[in-house]
Amino acid sequence: MASCFGKIVVGTYVEIKRSDGRIHQAMVTSLNEDNESVTVEWIENGDTKGKEIDLESIFALNADVAPDEEMAPSPETPPPPTPTSVKVTKISKNRRTIAPTKNDTPSKDNRGIPTRARQPQPEPAPPPAPPTSLQPTQLTQAQTQQQLQNARRKSNCVKEVEKLQEKRERRRIQQQELREKRAQEVDTTIPNYEIMYMIRDFRASLDYRPLTTADLIEEHKICVCVRKRPLNKKELAMKDLDVITIPSKDVVMVHEPKQKVDLTRYLENQTFRFDYAFDDSTANEMVYRFTARPLVETIFERGMATCFAYGQTGSGKTHTMGGDFSGKNQDCSKGIYALAARDVFLMLKKPNYRKLDLQVYATFFEIYSGKVFDLLNRKAKLRVLEDGKQQVQVVGLQEKDVKCTEDVLKLIEVGNSCRTSGQTSANAHSSRSHAVFQIILRRKGKMHGKFSLIDLAGNERGADTSSADRQTRLEGAEINKSLLALKECIRALGRNKPHTPFRASKLTQVLRDSFIGENSRTCMIATISPGMTSCENTLNTLRYANRVKELTVDTNQVMEGGRPNIHAVNKLDLDEEWLSMSPQRDDLKLLCEQNEEEVSPQLFTFHEAVSQLVEMEEQVLEDHRAVFQESIRWLEDEKVLLEMTEEVDYDVESYATQLEQILDQKIDILTELRDKVKSFRSTLQEEEQASKQINPKRPRAL
Repeated sequence: MASCFGKIVVGTYVEIKRSDGRIHQAMVTSLNEDNESVTVEWIENGDTKGKEIDLESIFALNADVAPDEEMAPSPETPPPPTPTSVKVTKISKNRRTIAPTKNDTPSKDNRGIPTRARQPQPEPAPPPAPPTSLQPTQLTQAQTQQQLQNARRKSNCVKEVEKLQEKRERRRIQQQELREKRAQEVDTTIPNYEIMYMIRDFRASLDYRPLTTADLIEEHKICVCVRKRPLNKKELAMKDLDVITIPSKDVVMVHEPKQKVDLTRYLENQTFRFDYAFDDSTANEMVYRFTARPLVETIFERGMATCFAYGQTGSGKTHTMGGDFSGKNQDCSKGIYALAARDVFLMLKKPNYRKLDLQVYATFFEIYSGKVFDLLNRKAKLRVLEDGKQQVQVVGLQEKDVKCTEDVLKLIEVGNSCRTSGQTSANAHSSRSHAVFQIILRRKGKMHGKFSLIDLAGNERGADTSSADRQTRLEGAEINKSLLALKECIRALGRNKPHTPFRASKLTQVLRDSFIGENSRTCMIATISPGMTSCENTLNTLRYANRVKELTVDTNQVMEGGRPNIHAVNKLDLDEEWLSMSPQRDDLKLLCEQNEEEVSPQLFTFHEAVSQLVEMEEQVLEDHRAVFQESIRWLEDEKVLLEMTEEVDYDVESYATQLEQILDQKIDILTELRDKVKSFRSTLQEEEQASKQINPKRPRAL
């Protein structure tokens, strides 16, 4: 029997029909025996294109390449007629034009014009004899013989097409049976059980090699890792799907559900690679072993270390840094704060560090909406200033002397109890601020090393900066800006850039010495939620973490030289001066230029307005306090002046002169304060207008 491919071989040119109805030639590049089809390619507009076509469609347009017909002889078939004097016509190959042979004599019409010879028509077959009751057996045999004859005359092409149709039908039946079997096995009340099966089948093909304690701890100046938490009670109750897979110690896969135009659902499996990847079964001790623990030795070698947790609200940041939660109760002993403190006190006992006579101190403060508050001093508001040596000072921050790990745990409990928080859809007790816990080593009063451990606010809080509520806008703007600034500062640290835009946010400003020092190391722990409902936020977190370490250096954006010395400003600058002279604005502009894919021009203008607003607010409050203190002195002077008038012979001219001086001072100072308040109110209106013009850009997919 001939092959089902007939005369088709690789290299054959055949006609194909496109989906838009066009028919053109294409070359056969492969024969697919599994599904009885061929793969063809053609050139279109300079590009090579291809597709897979079943044999039925090929043979329908290309009869010349179909398998040869098998004509079986039959005793009822009469032999071909012998040549006679009857006129014979020759039919061309394309069956369209009929030309006379040499023996043909053209006939003429009544006008003498030659005409084509008519093709002889075959004589019609005589009609079959009507059935009668006299010959039923002979009739049945004749019909059976005719059917056998027709079957023998059927070509291989038709037979192969019928085979294809049968196979397709069998496949449809098998798929339907498989769907029915799965429907019986699975809980169809799960909203996305089809996606669940896709993920399960995909995971079955993976080779799992998770991180273990036997793996080596590598040294990184910048370490970026990812931690996946388990599905929480709320996600399990709503039957949310786990779309995160961590097949190996440094790979994270996101199974993002997608939908085609025809509503067919499928998975887009996106893969990310980091220094370490922790699955949902990893304990805090394991995470600490590969992230913060290698940084402890850095601060004993006169260095600066930073470890921070980044992710959306409810992804496990506070659990990772602060410890286990049971309701509102927190077990701080299992968080990275406490684990790092434990190792610091163990290191102090080593002979090579014991002789240094180091003292351990701790600070705990939060940054909320561009303001800094001391969590260990009744949430006192602090000021962040640069001194003449360009060193950032957090004025008023209290350092607590700690002697053991238990002292550290008490401070953590005190700080967490007054940290700014609020309720969100993801978490009933959600952090709305950046919490910074620092372990400081001092030798004879001087700084020896510092370890900053940071629990960042949820990254999704900075996504919407156009809310109608000003406080929410300022909160989101500060989070958004600080996260961008943190990313750029870490990149500058890893690439030894000559300038670090630490002035772009309060967070990076207070961490300046951790980014500037030569002996500085940083670790980022990106925490992600596994649920399908959190897929978009999870992808944003992973893209942010990927950019921290994987983006290439753009030499055109490297700034030359350093910054001039900037002294603390005690008076409020005018708007024009802030826009033209503020180093904070310069760093903010650089930050936005380096993140054009995320920051639109309108968003940059909004960030400028917010930064100016926060700075003006601090200056107005400072001047108001100064006026208040001055008013107390005026009251005392006025009291003395009034007591003088109670005397019978008091000096009236002296009284009038002194009162006039007091009033002039009041008028000058109060007028100046009033003008600043007017300018501040104008800035509030500018911020509100800028928030309405925001056209945020979405991060580009990597």
